[in-house]
Amino acid sequence: MARQFQMPKLGLTMEEGTILQWLVDDETDVVAGQAVLIIETDKVETDVEASSSGVLKQIGEVDEAYQCGSLIGWFLEEGETPPVPQEPGPGEGRHSKSTDSPGAGPVKAAGSLGPKDKPGRVLASPSAKRRARELGIDLATISGSGPQGRIISNDVEVAATNPPTRSGFSAKSGPRPLATIAARNLADLIGIELDDIQPAGPDRRITRLDVIQHIQALIAPAPQDPPIAELAALSQTPSEVIPMTGMRGTIARRMHAALQEMAQLTITMEVDMTAVVEDRENRKGENKPPGYTDYVIAATAAALHQHPYVNSQMTGEGLALLPVAHVGMAVALDRGLIVPVIRNTHSLDLGAVATETERLAVAAREGKLSLEELEGGTFVVTALGMYGVDSFTPIINPPNTAILGVGRLREIAIWENDSFTGVTAITLSLSWDHRAFDGAPAALFLQTVKQQLERWGSVP
Repeated sequence: MARQFQMPKLGLTMEEGTILQWLVDDETDVVAGQAVLIIETDKVETDVEASSSGVLKQIGEVDEAYQCGSLIGWFLEEGETPPVPQEPGPGEGRHSKSTDSPGAGPVKAAGSLGPKDKPGRVLASPSAKRRARELGIDLATISGSGPQGRIISNDVEVAATNPPTRSGFSAKSGPRPLATIAARNLADLIGIELDDIQPAGPDRRITRLDVIQHIQALIAPAPQDPPIAELAALSQTPSEVIPMTGMRGTIARRMHAALQEMAQLTITMEVDMTAVVEDRENRKGENKPPGYTDYVIAATAAALHQHPYVNSQMTGEGLALLPVAHVGMAVALDRGLIVPVIRNTHSLDLGAVATETERLAVAAREGKLSLEELEGGTFVVTALGMYGVDSFTPIINPPNTAILGVGRLREIAIWENDSFTGVTAITLSLSWDHRAFDGAPAALFLQTVKQQLERWGSVP
C-alpha cells in the first residue's frame, strides 16, 4: 500500500523546507530511518530520514520550497505505482493545514498539479526560471518534461531554439512573477493580476500577505502625505551584490520587524570584574577555564530567576511570564548570526554552562545544530568584546522582550578610599521592550546581573 512522504516539521517555528539534495536515486528501495534527502530551513540544513520503508518515488524537486506536511514522495511496494493525484473540489483549497489530504499545499507545488493548471500559474524548477529570465522566455509557452509536467532548464533551452510568438507572453511582457500557492489562490479568487503586486520579501516571491496588503491599498483612501522616495540609485557599479536571502534574509526581516513592532530602549552599566577575574585565574588548572561570557550567562540566568518579568514574551492577551529560563547565545558565522539555546540555564553551574556554550558554538560553526537547539530561547546574551567594542545597542530577538550585550574587558580607574584604583571592568548593555516593563524594572534586573558578577563566589 502506498504511503505518503511529507515535508517534515522539524521545529515549532518551521513553516517550510527547501529540498537541497536527494541522497538516494529515484525509485530506490529504502528503510525507515534511513537518511534520504537534505533540506534547508531558514535556520539550518539537515538530513531527513525516511518515515517508512519501501520503494521511494520522489515527487519533490531540488531547490523547491514546500510547506510542512506537503507531499514530496511516496513509499511504494515492489511493482506498485503512485496514486493518481486528485484535484481539490470547489471550495476545498490547497492548504496543508485545512484539507483532508496531508500532502496538499506545497509552497511551489510539485507532484499534484500540471504546469499550467490555473491562469498565471506555471510550475518550473528554480534553474528553469532563472534561465527563462536570462533568455526572456515566457514559461507559460513551454511544455514541461519534468515530473508531473514541471518545466526544467533543458525545456527552456529547447524553447530558446524555437522562440514563441508574442501572443505567448502575458499582457505585461516578461516572465510571470514568483508567488506562493496561497498567494496565487487568493489572487485568482479575487481576480487580481500578480504582475501588479510588489513582493515585500527579499526573495522577491509574492506571498499571501503581499496580496492582502495590495487589496487593502486598492480600497484605502488616497494618502495625504507624499509617497516615500525610492532608494537612491547606485553611485558606482558594485563589485558584488549579496542577495538578502536564506539566513541573511531571515535576519534582515526579523531585526527590521523587531524595531518596527517593539518600543526598544537600551541602558548600560559598568561592572567590576575583579572577582570574576580572580575566580577564572583559580580555575586555570582545569582543562579549559570558563570564558568571561560564560560568567555573564550564568549571572544572567540567576537574575532572570529573580526578575521573571524579563523572562517573558508579549502576546495578544498581555505579557506572558515564562517559568523556565533558556538563555540563547549569539554566535557569529560568515553568513550571519545564529542563536543556539542553553536549556534550563538557571539549573546549570558555571562549569556546565561553559561546556554547553563550547559545544553549541562548535556545532554552530560546523553547521551541525539541530532545529531544537535553535528554538525556545527566552533571553539572549550577545558579546562583541572580542572585537574591541566597549558597548553597543543589541536588537531584541522576537518574541523575547530583552537582550543583553557584553562589551570588552578593560582597565578603568575608580575613586575609592580617597584615591584612584585601577580595576578590570566590562560594560553591559540591556535592550528591552518598553511595552513589557519600564526603565526602573529594567535597571533593577541589570543591577542584579552586576551584583552577581561583582560578588562572584560570595553570593548564593
